[in-house]
Amino acid sequence: QVQLVESGGGLVQPGGSLRLSCAASGIIFSIFTMGWYRQAPGKKRELVAIITSGDSTDYADSVKGRFTISRDNAQSTVYLQMNSLPSEDTAVYYCKADYPRWSPPYYWGQGTQVTVSS
Repeated sequence: QVQLVESGGGLVQPGGSLRLSCAASGIIFSIFTMGWYRQAPGKKRELVAIITSGDSTDYADSVKGRFTISRDNAQSTVYLQMNSLPSEDTAVYYCKADYPRWSPPYYWGQGTQVTVSS
């Protein structure tokens, strides 16, 4: 069975840092595009960062320069390094694996809570 397990979330003070991890199983990890999404209270889920199978990356404007997405294909794990966190980054962060030619073409993790607060 396909499983995406996020970890690394928690409570952090404004200006602090966290590193999220998403460990995948049940997929050929190296060919999937991996992404991080988030959903803040009262808002729709939004794309935060994406990394393709060729290691191309893209970020939401709100996190450019502060967040870094990376992947370790040997460990089937994607990471999100988050720095200089303001309270606006508080959200549930979700891992997503995409490969359009598969059925289903994508999978979601269960999410991990990130709370930025004093």
